[in-house]
Amino acid sequence: MHSASPERRTLYILFMVLLSEGAIVLFWLSTEQLHFIRFLGFAAGLAGTALAWLLAVAVAAGYVWSAAKIVDVRYHLFRPSALKYVAIIAAVMAAILEEVIFRKLLMDYMQSRGYGAVLQILASGLAFGAVHLLWGFKNFAAGINAVWSTTVLGCALGIVYIAGGRSLAPCVTAHFFITAFIEPGLILAAVKDRLGYLHEKV
Repeated sequence: MHSASPERRTLYILFMVLLSEGAIVLFWLSTEQLHFIRFLGFAAGLAGTALAWLLAVAVAAGYVWSAAKIVDVRYHLFRPSALKYVAIIAAVMAAILEEVIFRKLLMDYMQSRGYGAVLQILASGLAFGAVHLLWGFKNFAAGINAVWSTTVLGCALGIVYIAGGRSLAPCVTAHFFITAFIEPGLILAAVKDRLGYLHEKV
């Protein structure tokens, strides 16, 4: 694996994400298709509010714009390729699974225990960020950068979730577009060990 090209290693990582997260999502869909779609908020009357959708667009645009400062992200932003096609499919699975876990399940559980919206948002963001420490597989700086940026993103998506009356639809949509646009460039940059503290290595 170490002798493979960065692009090949990136494709491998994307396939691992697709298979692991996709298996869970597809299992949910196969067992309770209509219920699961409603659970996500993609049904009449459950899709959230106009404010939530506006915030979702702003969050997605802002995050993609920030990530596009990285050369590999910018290069692959709109470029059609096998890497991009796999990334788009993986983005569907990641957006659904991660929003269910970090917004729906975590925030609704905290609400049921009496915690207010601010604590729900902070816990959601911190948990989401902590999981992304995995990005430090090449160096610690990349992991810290990933934790910081995804904690901010997680909090922002938590706000979208609250603003949308706890509908996941705007969150899942924003998450999908972020992941579809910035990957595979972001993974490729990590594989090349180009990510540092809050900036790209030169």
